[in-house]
Amino acid sequence: MIRNVFQSLFVLILSACVPAIAIGATCGNTAAGFGQWLNEFKREAPGYGIRPATLNKALSGVTYHRKVIQLDRNQKSFRLSFDEFYARRVNNAMIRKAKRLGQQHARLFSQIERKYGVPAPVILAIWGLETNFGGYIGNMSVMRSLATLAYDCRRTQFFTNELVSALIIVQRGDMQPSEMRGAWAGEIGQTQFLASSYVQYAVDFDRNGRRDLIRSVPDVLASTANYLRQKGWRPGQPWGPGTANYEVIRRWNKASVYVQTISVMADKIAY
Repeated sequence: MIRNVFQSLFVLILSACVPAIAIGATCGNTAAGFGQWLNEFKREAPGYGIRPATLNKALSGVTYHRKVIQLDRNQKSFRLSFDEFYARRVNNAMIRKAKRLGQQHARLFSQIERKYGVPAPVILAIWGLETNFGGYIGNMSVMRSLATLAYDCRRTQFFTNELVSALIIVQRGDMQPSEMRGAWAGEIGQTQFLASSYVQYAVDFDRNGRRDLIRSVPDVLASTANYLRQKGWRPGQPWGPGTANYEVIRRWNKASVYVQTISVMADKIAY
């Protein structure tokens, strides 16, 4: 139930943790120049702090992916009204599951709220809406998707930053390239972090030495809360329309229907 047609708003949020990259490699709109572009990117990457061993591990054999470009050019779902969007994405079974998971992980949610100030219903709403609580996180190679989109001329700067961020995730030992499979625009994990957000906001809440947003539920939920808190979440305050926290949810996703859906879901989960 992944939002494989809901990526456009997420790719508008670029983390400030990755420095602006001066792009020398030439972009292209067909597969023809991809190999040359990738070689140029590899030559430039050490200037971004990426070690050759990381490049070899992460980008060896990476090829152009036409399907990613097709999906990038065919994004329509945010034209729906709130009622249409909500009806497609949320049902009573999802709300019931959210409540069960809230009870199942009650101790974890309590720890997260004490540390970050973000209540369980909001995190559960995001978790459910993004991937049906981790039920489907996507199965496309993050490295291949990001390399393709970085080469594509439409948003080269943005996705080059994302590709460098993905390489940083590998380099610091959080994940292996083969583990990094997600949505078509390179989002990773159970709440679909951009690679740049992963680098800046992911936390090792289970204390196993790595930030794992694919398999570790504590890391997933705490990282989501950390993101919201760093974006200005106000503990103990409401999250409905017109509130400061509603605007923080907008930092998660700028689409009005998405923000409203998270807010309404959280209300239903809470009561």
